[in-house]
Amino acid sequence: MDPNQQQQQQQQQPPQDGAQNEDYLDKGLDFAEKKYGQGKIDPVKMRDTNEKITDGARNLFEKVTGKHVPEKFSN
Repeated sequence: MDPNQQQQQQQQQPPQDGAQNEDYLDKGLDFAEKKYGQGKIDPVKMRDTNEKITDGARNLFEKVTGKHVPEKFSN
């Protein structure tokens, strides 16, 4: 495999440490879990569940207001 193909393949793969492209809403939920979870909640392990929660919140916001969530808050 030449270096260009290897670089393209690395760019297409998500990070292995669970730090996917988090927007402000995802980061806010992670912060709340750390602060109020009493150390019992690991945001990295809860990433899939958290993504479903934040996606649901975005969809609800768009349904109620009829407006799209700003790009800053939505990935």
